[in-house]
Amino acid sequence: MTAISEAITQIKKAENDADQLIEDSKVKSTEMIEDSKVKSDEMIQTAKNSANEEVKDTIFKAEENARKEANSITAKAKNDVMSIKDKSMANVDEAASFIVKNIL
Repeated sequence: MTAISEAITQIKKAENDADQLIEDSKVKSTEMIEDSKVKSDEMIQTAKNSANEEVKDTIFKAEENARKEANSITAKAKNDVMSIKDKSMANVDEAASFIVKNIL
């Protein structure tokens, strides 16, 4: 009889230990899920911040390249205008001489 009583006691203890183990596992899994959520939120925020910085850098570089190109185009246009002006001025003297000869 004592053996049966001890067996029943051991079974009850094993059941209690199993119930406690299940409860501890539930608590631990809940903690792990919460930790994972926090870490994933941090990773997402880090990725967003990194992407924003990369976008800002890309925009800055594009603006800088556009500014350089605009300056280059402006300089070329100024040179072209000066060249046309110089060629035109060379013809002014000839045109003035032609007018003076034909009118006078």
